[in-house]
Amino acid sequence: MKKLVHLLSIILLLASCQPQDQKNVEAPKIDSVSNDINRVEPPNWWVGFKNDQLQLLVHHPNIGSANASISYPGVRLQKQHTAKSPNYLFLDLEIADTAPAGQFNIVFKLEDGSELKQTYELKSREKPAEDYVGFNSSDVVYLITPDRYVNGNPNNDIFENLNENKIDRKDDYARHGGDITGITNHLDYIADMGFTAVWSSPLLTNDMKRGSYHGYAVTDLYEVDPRFGTLEEYRKLADEGRKRGIKLIMDQIANHCGLEHWWMKDLPFSDWVNYQKNYEENINDWNWKTTKFSNHRRTSNQDMYASEYDKKGMTDGWFVDAMPDLNQRNPFMAKYIIQNSIWWIETLGLGGIRQDTYPYPDKDFMSDWAGAIMKEYPNFNIVGEEWSYNPLLIAYWQDGKKNKDGYNSNLRSTMDFAMQAKVVEALNEEESWDKGLVKIYEGLANDFAYANPMDIMVFPDNHDMSRIYTQLKGDVEKTKMALAYYLMMPRIPQIYYGTEILMDDFKKPGDHGLIRTDFPGGWQGDAVNAFTGKGLTAKQKDMQGFLKKVLNYRKSSNAMQKGKTVHFAPRGGVYVLFRIHEDEIVTIILNKSDSTSIETEIVKEVGLDGKKVKDIITGKEMQWGEKININPKGLTLLTTKLN
Repeated sequence: MKKLVHLLSIILLLASCQPQDQKNVEAPKIDSVSNDINRVEPPNWWVGFKNDQLQLLVHHPNIGSANASISYPGVRLQKQHTAKSPNYLFLDLEIADTAPAGQFNIVFKLEDGSELKQTYELKSREKPAEDYVGFNSSDVVYLITPDRYVNGNPNNDIFENLNENKIDRKDDYARHGGDITGITNHLDYIADMGFTAVWSSPLLTNDMKRGSYHGYAVTDLYEVDPRFGTLEEYRKLADEGRKRGIKLIMDQIANHCGLEHWWMKDLPFSDWVNYQKNYEENINDWNWKTTKFSNHRRTSNQDMYASEYDKKGMTDGWFVDAMPDLNQRNPFMAKYIIQNSIWWIETLGLGGIRQDTYPYPDKDFMSDWAGAIMKEYPNFNIVGEEWSYNPLLIAYWQDGKKNKDGYNSNLRSTMDFAMQAKVVEALNEEESWDKGLVKIYEGLANDFAYANPMDIMVFPDNHDMSRIYTQLKGDVEKTKMALAYYLMMPRIPQIYYGTEILMDDFKKPGDHGLIRTDFPGGWQGDAVNAFTGKGLTAKQKDMQGFLKKVLNYRKSSNAMQKGKTVHFAPRGGVYVLFRIHEDEIVTIILNKSDSTSIETEIVKEVGLDGKKVKDIITGKEMQWGEKININPKGLTLLTTKLN
C-alpha cells in the first residue's frame, strides 16, 4: 500500500510540473525590437488557428543566401526556400497549440558571418472563430465607392510620393478625395436608412499613374492607401459599424494586382505572374509584348468540350494591361493570397469578403482559397463576382452544387446578374405572352439550379453598370417596383450608394466615371446634401423615404428575410409574389396595367382570405377579400401578421 501511495505521489508531482493550460505558457521577453529587414509578409500572425502552418515572405537585398533561425516556444522553423530572385526567402513555420502570444526575433545569418534581425509578433485572437458571422439573407448590403462618397479628412487627399497626387472633382476618372473617415462619419445615416452591411470598393494602396481612385489595381496587399486613410481608421470603420449592427465586407482581388505593385520590379519567381513567356529575358520590362490578354471566355471553366488553349487563355490572361495576372498555381503565391485574406479577416473583424472577377483565377485554387477561409471561420461568408446572365454558370460556383465535373467551390454566395437583368427587361418591355413580367416569373423559376438561392446576392445595379434609374429610363415608379422586388426575392440584396436619391448616368450611359458620381453632401460646400435632404428634389426625397421605409421594415421581417417563396404567373400585366413565414406573410404586387384591383381567387392557396392586411408604404389597412385594391402602374407592398 505504501508503494502505491508513493507511486501516486510521484505521478501527481510530475503532473504538477506539466503545463495545465497551453495558454499559460509565457512568451520570453526580447531585449529590443529589431527591424533590419525591408519586408516580411504577413507582417504579424495569430495563435489558435486550426491550420498550424504559416509561410513568411521575406524581401531584402540578397536575403536568399541567409540562414534563418527562430527560438520561441511552440514555433518551429520547418524549412526555408530560396527563390529565383536572390532578394527573397520563404520561411515555413509551424505554430503549435502551445505557442503563446508574444514577440520573437527571426535571425538571418549572412554569408559573411553578419546577422540581421526582424522582430515578429504572434497575437491573441480577439474573438472565437465562430463569432465571425458573415452577411446573409437577413442583411441588405450598401455598396460604396469610397473616393466618391464622403471626403471626411481633406488632409489626406494628396501624397507627393504617390504617382497620382492631385484632386480634380471635374474629372470623372481622377481622384475626388473620399475616404474611410467619410464613411465612418456617416454610419448613422447608413444604419438609419436600414442597411446592415457595407461593402466598400478596395481601400488598399493603388499607386497607379491614373485611374487609381477605384482601387482594383492594388500595389500593396498589406497597406491601406494613405489617400483613403490608415489601418487604424479602417479598423475604426469596422468597429463603429459593428456598434450599429453593420457588417464590413472587404473587396478582395485574387486574380490580379496593379502593374506598379512593388514585386513587379523584382519577381521572386519567373512564374509569379502569367505573361508571354517568349519575353522572359525582359521579365521586369513590362510592355505590350509581355502582356498576355485574357480571352474572357468564362464558360471554359464549365465547358466539358473546352480546349486547353481556351482554358489557359481565360485563366492565364491579364484582365486589362494595367493589371498583371497572378499565377495561383505557384504554391508560394497560393499561400500568400490565402494568408492575406485571413490576415484582413482577423485584423478588421470582417463580416464578409467580396471576391472580384471570380471566374478568372485558377478555379482549383479558388476552391482551396474559399475552403481555407471557411474552415477557419465556419459562419463567415464570401460572395464571388460571376458576371453572367446564365443561371447555370452562376450556380456552378456555389458551394453544395453537384457539378458534373465534381467541382466544389466552397463558395457560399455568387452574384445574380441574371435576375438583375430579368427585372429590368420585365419592367421595360411591353406585356405579351413571352415578354414583360413573365421574364421575372420565369427567371426566378431557375432557382432550382442553385444549391441555396437565399445565399445568392442580387442587386439593381453596381459600380460597373448603369444606374438602375437610368436602366429604367428615368421612370420613378418602375424604379420603386424594381427595388422592392430585389428586396423581396429569396436573396441577399445589395444597393449601390446614391440609388436612394435616384443618381443616374443619362449623360453618358454606362460610363464608369459618371456611374461613380460624388454623393451630394460628401464635400464641404456642396449645394445639395443627401444626408440632410438639403437641395434634393421632391422625387429624390420621395425615393429616399420610400427605400428607407422598405429597408427598415425588411430589417425586422422574418418573411422577407427567410420566408418561403410562392409566386403566380403574371396575368393582365400583374405579377404577385408572397414570402411566407410562421409569423407573417408579405405580398408584393407589380402592376404594369391601369387596374386598381385584382381578384384573389387565384392566390387562395396562400390563406389570406378574411385576414387584415397593411400597406407597408402608406400604413393603410384593409381586409383581404374576393378583391383587393392595388396601385395602378406601380407597386403594392402588403403585410399580414399571423400571430
